[in-house]
Amino acid sequence: MKRSSVVVSLLVTVSVALCAVSTGAVADSPVKGSMLVAANGARLAPVYRVGPDGSAQIIIEGKLVTVPASTLSMSGGKLTTSLTKNEVLALH
Repeated sequence: MKRSSVVVSLLVTVSVALCAVSTGAVADSPVKGSMLVAANGARLAPVYRVGPDGSAQIIIEGKLVTVPASTLSMSGGKLTTSLTKNEVLALH
């Protein structure tokens, strides 16, 4: 009996994870603590907070900056913004 519930629980977990990956919910969403990378590959800062709209807030040069979700994507397994560091600093 316990074995069946473990198997069912595992299958449900795998199914949910696969659905999230196939819809892009996991791949393009920023995660708190993940490094945000600029368009040119330069590391900007770890994600401090994720906004309800999917934006990423970072602390860079002592400023809290919200990077719009529309500029974020996953590139080579890294959370990347299409903005340069100077453009990100100008958002403040």
